[in-house]
Amino acid sequence: MDTVFADAPDRSRYELRAGDELVGLIDYRLADDVITLVHTEVPEAFGGQGYAARLTRGALDDARSRGLRVVPTCPYVAAYVDKHPDYADLVR
Repeated sequence: MDTVFADAPDRSRYELRAGDELVGLIDYRLADDVITLVHTEVPEAFGGQGYAARLTRGALDDARSRGLRVVPTCPYVAAYVDKHPDYADLVR
């Protein structure tokens, strides 16, 4: 199923939806030009389908497009950046 990635700034999180279902989210804190990616969550029913990776890639691509520096306090996001060094330049 196709997914839609979106920023939900009123909830301080990125969301990934498949149809009407919320299949994952990344909570963040934004201060000036720094975004701290705090927590990634994918409900168990949607685990193992690559949603966390899509969310993380979307969040990092959004940070890059907005000129933000990233603080990956979420262990999943930190591990993703380690495995994808093309995002390392974003990390503060």
